Amino acid sequence: MTATTTVRTAARVVDAVKVYGRGDTEVRALDGVSVDFPAGRFTAIMGPSGSGKSTLMHCAAGLDTLTSGAAHIGDTELGALDDRRLTLLRRDRVGFVFQAFNLVPTLTVAENITLSLDLAGGRGDPEWLDALIDVVGLRDRLHHRPSELSGGQQQRVAVARAFAGRPDVVFADEPTGNLDSRSGEEVLGLLGRAVRQTSRTVVMVTHDPVAAAHADEVVFLADGRLVDRMESPTADKVLDRMKAFEVPS
Repeated sequence: MTATTTVRTAARVVDAVKVYGRGDTEVRALDGVSVDFPAGRFTAIMGPSGSGKSTLMHCAAGLDTLTSGAAHIGDTELGALDDRRLTLLRRDRVGFVFQAFNLVPTLTVAENITLSLDLAGGRGDPEWLDALIDVVGLRDRLHHRPSELSGGQQQRVAVARAFAGRPDVVFADEPTGNLDSRSGEEVLGLLGRAVRQTSRTVVMVTHDPVAAAHADEVVFLADGRLVDRMESPTADKVLDRMKAFEVPS
């Protein structure tokens, strides 16, 4: 017998179905998707527009509910939680980075980073936060306000905020969508470093093959179904795979 190594899963969905509307207007955004996101890895979700990638992320993160199937963070099934416990799970075990930076303009960088911890009434781990500030390269900006930062710097603050509470998994939805290519590369490199240097887990939705190439693995969706997975992606390999989804005119 060959020994197998058990890979811990940070998040997963099983037979995930998400239906919007009814009757003639019914849309199956997810159609029986089962996918796991391994702990300590950077996974990108890709697919054509309307493939269900954002819906998958929202349901896996507990921001939306499945019509049927199950979503788990670690060993916790999200569908078994009431609203209060789901809110606490999202606060304590999940981080989010969105296309819009969602920083509070009246707070400093340091205050924005620890905002969710402060709202929860906790202080966080000072050593962790100190190391995180170095990972994201913001030590000389801690007393600045968002209006004094570039877009790339603001998104780095958002990344630091997402990791501040040591979540099981950070979900990033098109995190470079509002950035120029150089700033986008910096943020993607930062997400990769955060995974490697802090052993966290990142799941990122993107439409950009260059962005996806920063991940350890890419999962591809089409028409609400999981259709492929790619280890050690490159921008060219991802682009070639995406071209296969295009319907000849």
